[in-house]
Amino acid sequence: MNVFQSTEEFDKWLRNLMSIKTKNFDVADFLDDEETIAEYLNMALEDPNPEMLLMAVKNIARARGMAQLAQDAGLGRESLYKALSEGAKPRYDTVLKVLRALGVKLHVEPIHV
Repeated sequence: MNVFQSTEEFDKWLRNLMSIKTKNFDVADFLDDEETIAEYLNMALEDPNPEMLLMAVKNIARARGMAQLAQDAGLGRESLYKALSEGAKPRYDTVLKVLRALGVKLHVEPIHV
């Protein structure tokens, strides 16, 4: 069963479909308040992949502006980029400085099995 009556009809539909403009999704566009940031970090912490936390912090840093965040955290801009680069293993105190500068903190609770 053909949905299109002719090849021309299909070609017109396909050209129309290909002309649709889309925008790439960037999570940083939606990280605009502390509550959203905190929830995003909590979701990253729940992920079994430890890289997810750094990726989340990097996305938040992009949303806030790397230079401003580095200044607020008392770090050099280059140091912040290095700490948040893929595969980085930043020091715990660096992560805490960045989180504080973002206006959030880590919270621990017991796991109920």
